[in-house]
Amino acid sequence: MLKCAFAICAKDLRLTLLHGAGLIQALLLGLLLVFLFSLSLDIGDRLSPQAAAAMFWLASAFCQVLLFNMLYAVEERGQARLGLLLLPAPVQSIWLGKALAGVLLLFAAQCVFVPAVFVFLGQNLGAGWDMALLGIALGDVGMAASGSLLGALSVGQSGRESLLSLVLFPLLVPMLLAGVRLVSFGLSPDAISGEAFRWLGLAAAFDALFLAAGLVLFPFVYSGED
Repeated sequence: MLKCAFAICAKDLRLTLLHGAGLIQALLLGLLLVFLFSLSLDIGDRLSPQAAAAMFWLASAFCQVLLFNMLYAVEERGQARLGLLLLPAPVQSIWLGKALAGVLLLFAAQCVFVPAVFVFLGQNLGAGWDMALLGIALGDVGMAASGSLLGALSVGQSGRESLLSLVLFPLLVPMLLAGVRLVSFGLSPDAISGEAFRWLGLAAAFDALFLAAGLVLFPFVYSGED
């Protein structure tokens, strides 16, 4: 299963980087959200760490939708979905491979969003940067696991972006809330408190939930029928 998942991940990354229009679109959308929000600030104003963290995760969430629509559209354009289902491996390997590719692409996009948050929203690195990194890692895992599962629902559907957004965003609210709080610790000059560990626990719990849901439900969601 893992060998097949890594092969699917490598294939998706290669195709995404070869035809980089979708990745560039996702990056530009996230950067545009951060930049437009910065226009609401007066010269010299500094956004609160929690509001800046919320903008970071909002950009990441919209980027995630575009990424997983792109990853699942690869087989639709090439009519290769049935070929994936006929692989000599559990069908969950498709979900895992797409999730691995998605989390790597999302993390690469966030490496662009983080400097944009510092530059456009007037943020500084705070005392809890290590908690912020853990929060981003846990948030990316949960977003990739859920995005890979629910991205399969949009296969072959018109208005895929709208469908995935409507289904995915409500489920991500607790995960995004934990991510916002954890990233805000990394932008705040104040010392972190024990509250940070409770948010880490919440993010880890939702990671486990989304991972378990993907393993159990993906075979029922992803089919070869048009």
